[in-house]
Amino acid sequence: MAITLYGRHTSYNVQKVLWLLDQLELDYQHIELGSNPGDTETEEFGRLNPMRKVPVLCDDEKTIWESNSILRYLARQYGDDQWNTDDAYHQSLVERWMDWSQTRFEPAFVGVFWGYYRTPETLRNMEAVTKSLDDCLYCLARLDDQLGDQKFLLSSILSLADVTAGIFLYRLVEIDLDISLPARVMLWYQELQKFPGYKRWAMSDFSSLQGRLAY
Repeated sequence: MAITLYGRHTSYNVQKVLWLLDQLELDYQHIELGSNPGDTETEEFGRLNPMRKVPVLCDDEKTIWESNSILRYLARQYGDDQWNTDDAYHQSLVERWMDWSQTRFEPAFVGVFWGYYRTPETLRNMEAVTKSLDDCLYCLARLDDQLGDQKFLLSSILSLADVTAGIFLYRLVEIDLDISLPARVMLWYQELQKFPGYKRWAMSDFSSLQGRLAY
């Protein structure tokens, strides 16, 4: 088994894969790629991913791209019962939160993070940022509802639902917008911080991205 992950460590989509790789205690090589203009546009990289995007995971001769597809692959290939189930309905619970995180929470997060943190102050559209912030707060409220008295989104154990939604929390609270997490989301966030992979990757320094519109 030889696992290689391509992608820049400051990308949240790369970070969630790195977190899961550490969570599964897998040996892997991480190749930084995507920080410099054109480094995903080479013919060599295009053979790995015709979309020219990171992350890309290579597992021996197998190549997987799209971050959530990579997470699903790793969970099914290397995860135990914590990560896999034969129960179609229970699997749908995991999948719906993964899909929701990508289609609902992520656009709201991107509107805040890119619109405010990555956009130079003179170019910011604060009306759009405020709308995205309201969307983020709505999403955080839905996560708070889902958590209830549970430690994680679906139960007392970590799942891919937590990985895909939890990856955004650190940046939301660390940028200078005074975003307060709902009480149960804060408890969840504190639980996530106990995982070494989350601290290492999701909570890594992202200051190099401030005011930087280009990848």
